[in-house]
Amino acid sequence: MQQRLPSLLDDPIAFAHRGAKAYARENTIEAFALGLKLGANGLESDVWVTADGVPVLDHDGVVRRGFGRGKPIEAMRRAELPEHIPTLAELIEQCGSLYHLSLDLKDPRSGQAVIDVVREAAPAMLERLWLCSPVWESLLPLRGHGAKLVDSTRLQKIKEGTERRVATLAAQGIDALNMHHTDWSGGMVALVHRFDRVAFGWDMQEPHILERCLRMGLDGVYSDYPDRMLDVYKEQLGPPNPVTDRT
Repeated sequence: MQQRLPSLLDDPIAFAHRGAKAYARENTIEAFALGLKLGANGLESDVWVTADGVPVLDHDGVVRRGFGRGKPIEAMRRAELPEHIPTLAELIEQCGSLYHLSLDLKDPRSGQAVIDVVREAAPAMLERLWLCSPVWESLLPLRGHGAKLVDSTRLQKIKEGTERRVATLAAQGIDALNMHHTDWSGGMVALVHRFDRVAFGWDMQEPHILERCLRMGLDGVYSDYPDRMLDVYKEQLGPPNPVTDRT
């Protein structure tokens, strides 16, 4: 078996994708709480902003009732949304803040709105807040507010070459590169680490995929199955250390 390559983070992050999506309705408080109960030290979701400026957690960003086309969340007030769609503030209130939180920004307003909520509800969590976008340039206005910024893309979309992209991210203050697990190799992870950037990989549902990716030194993995993810994590790295707020 190939020797495990080092991660950049002392404690790689095991993100429960949309909560424990495999076992509970995705992006609900129940799914997020279950993901943490099963041992994840990170949660993942998508974030939208309502018409009255409230960041909420949902994947599609559309509310459908019956067989209609649905209405975009951005055109609805918080009070109009179904009860199962939580606000970011409700997530922190009900699940605490002692975990990493990866959020895909789905609305041009969402980045600053998320930072404002976290700063108000749990300011120590800002250093564990990972804000992701497929257009890394859109993250530039969010620099200097304490959150980590993530270029979330696919290898085939990096037209200028990976080394040049990672060098640009380092120069521009973008903290991490997040790609599908099939885009990563040990050499690719080492390249990202050489620029002191963090490497995340997503869509890891099977133990052999999780094992391969943790052994190549990825700093964060995303899975719908937190229990499978944690079993492999413990085999490769030992139990994750508890997340604590620095004092």
